[in-house]
Amino acid sequence: MSSILTNNSAMVALQTLRTINTNMSKTQNEISTGKSVTNARDNSAIWSISKTMESDVKGFKGIADSLALGSSTIAVARSASEQITDLLTEIKGKIVAAQEDNVDRDKIQTDLSALRNQISSITGAAQFNGLNLLSNREGGATVANVVANTGTGAGVMGSGTVNILSSLDRSATGSVTASTISASKADLGMQASAAGAGTDIAASAFSGAGAITAGNTGTLTVAGDTTTTARAGNKVLAGDTYTIGGLTGISNAVRYVARDGDTVQDIASNLTNRLNFEAESAGVKISASLGSNGAITITNNTAASITTTAAATTAGTAGGGLEILKDIDVSTENGAKAALSAIEGLTQTAVGAAADFGSVQGRIDVQSKYVNSLMDSLKAGIGSLVDADMEETSARLQALQVQQQLGVQALSIANQAPQNILSLFR
Repeated sequence: MSSILTNNSAMVALQTLRTINTNMSKTQNEISTGKSVTNARDNSAIWSISKTMESDVKGFKGIADSLALGSSTIAVARSASEQITDLLTEIKGKIVAAQEDNVDRDKIQTDLSALRNQISSITGAAQFNGLNLLSNREGGATVANVVANTGTGAGVMGSGTVNILSSLDRSATGSVTASTISASKADLGMQASAAGAGTDIAASAFSGAGAITAGNTGTLTVAGDTTTTARAGNKVLAGDTYTIGGLTGISNAVRYVARDGDTVQDIASNLTNRLNFEAESAGVKISASLGSNGAITITNNTAASITTTAAATTAGTAGGGLEILKDIDVSTENGAKAALSAIEGLTQTAVGAAADFGSVQGRIDVQSKYVNSLMDSLKAGIGSLVDADMEETSARLQALQVQQQLGVQALSIANQAPQNILSLFR
């Protein structure tokens, strides 16, 4: 049956042409944008995944910048530590030379002082973008003299850590947490410590004081404050000052002010080094050796008995990691001997700092390479999800163009059908 009111063939042809035109528009959009999924309407699931991954790529770009900044900061500190190590090696050579009787110790001391000043200069200049991982405080122990790198403890220089953003970790539930690489600060300054004037720490923090007769030994033990809740477990707080006094012939009390992260063994080690330095400087036959668990064995080789005293107080100001260096004086025989006993420990302090910085910088460089590789992988993954297959799209466009032409032709033929009805009325 033919009808002049309803042309079914034309409607079918028109619907087909509309579908072809819709597909043609979508294909042309893919060609112009290069993407098969440009918005949530195209494919909401793929679009949401790609946007999440794109945000991660943006975040990792920021992480790459953070790692580059961190690597540069650590590199400056490492280089400075290495230079200081070299200078300390030169100082050691001059100290060894000063052990000879037939030398001009005053001139050697002049050279040593110049090298010491150079170390101080390097420490002060070892900053990147204002951050100095080495301490540089000279002229006293007050807060007003702190020019860089104050740690979290009481007046502690060169302590604490610097956290460098290294990664974003996304869990299966979608939560994101930041990971960091921690770089410990190192104190290679020569600032003097200040004894604590705060409250006394419990007597159990430092035990074993008493008389040591001639030719015998005694043991002092740093135990930490076991009675204070904040120091439970023999822990030590920054600013705690441990002092050994009563040593015959040694005018200055031997002391060490704790810094962030110090253990009782660290304190015992530093007290041992200082006691030996003071004894050598004074020409006194008293020596100390380090035991385990914070024990200090004091040997009395004098002709008289000595009585050691021990005390511990709070609120002190820690000295520099190379504090003893400023007290080295090889102009006398005793001073030269004392310097020889101290320089090895100072050198190891600088070597340890350089090694630690080098290790952290190596880890940062590895992480930086990984982050760059990860960003490339994420970008490739996003591309595989949303990028258009241009070969397939080109072939589809050719086919749709032919279909469009045929659709127009079919619609034209269908529109001619009502014209045939006129022949019935001629």
